[in-house]
Amino acid sequence: MIQTLTSSSTRLWLPERVLVTPAALQESWGQQIIKRIESYQIPIQELPHNRLTNLKGKTEQETYAKAKRTLAIVTAPPSNFKLNPIPPSADWQFHLAQGCPAHCQYCYLAGSLSGVPITRIYANLPEILDNLSQYESKDQETSFEVSCYTDPLSIEHLTGSLAECIRYFGTRSQARLRWVSKFDGVDKLLNLPHQGHTRCRMSVNAAPISCSFEGGTASVNARLQALRKLALPTNQGGGGYPVGLVIAPIMAISDWQLHYTQLFEQISTMLDFNCDLTFELITHRFTPKSKEVLQSWYPNSKLDLDEANRHRKYNKFGGVKYVYNTEKMKTLQTFIEKQIQARFPHAKILYWT
Repeated sequence: MIQTLTSSSTRLWLPERVLVTPAALQESWGQQIIKRIESYQIPIQELPHNRLTNLKGKTEQETYAKAKRTLAIVTAPPSNFKLNPIPPSADWQFHLAQGCPAHCQYCYLAGSLSGVPITRIYANLPEILDNLSQYESKDQETSFEVSCYTDPLSIEHLTGSLAECIRYFGTRSQARLRWVSKFDGVDKLLNLPHQGHTRCRMSVNAAPISCSFEGGTASVNARLQALRKLALPTNQGGGGYPVGLVIAPIMAISDWQLHYTQLFEQISTMLDFNCDLTFELITHRFTPKSKEVLQSWYPNSKLDLDEANRHRKYNKFGGVKYVYNTEKMKTLQTFIEKQIQARFPHAKILYWT
């Protein structure tokens, strides 16, 4: 079983085993990560080389289960230092880790990351942060997304890396940090000197979707409570951060209008004060490769991956993904944007996709 610690306010993932490479051991930040992990009395295995081997089980399900119980402390490869743009989320993406301990049955990483779904955290964080300055614009704000390959809050109690990023971006005049999570352990982020340069977002969804397809995560209510803490002014005990909500993946499930109305009612109750708030709206989509991987990980899932219900769309490289048809997209978009405009007239809708 995957270990978790839960309380009334936080859900913490604890791996059953931790692997560390020789290169990671040589990093000062790697040593700090090791101390954090040791405080949870989790055994750490020092590897003889910098390769991760013997990670597969006898079946795909066994491989998946084994990987999800394992954490590896490694160094970011050289390819990570050439940043890629990530529109519409941000100007650039960079990575603190690769892999996520959650069990989302629609996982966007499925099919996009190679190898077993082990969570790898990077020990050379100072080098990663030093590399960002060459991508900053001197004339305008430059945004950096750090949640593309992981949920950084899900492993923050083991790494401290997200807090270090927030401190770093607080010292930059034009650089802005963006992260998103389905976890709720935010208390140690509240008093950091962020200077308003970090936007903290929570990914939420209608109850039937969250309850059915987002295993191992904090409840939507707990995520919204965490976002409230982050958004409240510092003189009210909060973090005073700019915040955001990522509604994803939006699905046209049975009675979806009712369920999304209830979600926005829940959001309105929790964010009942003026704050710097944005929305990002992402509909459900999948590729042939991600479908194959997801069905091997979750063979009994009720997630709708029927191509007959979708429109085939091509990217600029000729890749295929399956999305809702134009009429369904427009119906979903109109309904959800009206909900936001009525309840949060001062919030910004950054994009619909």
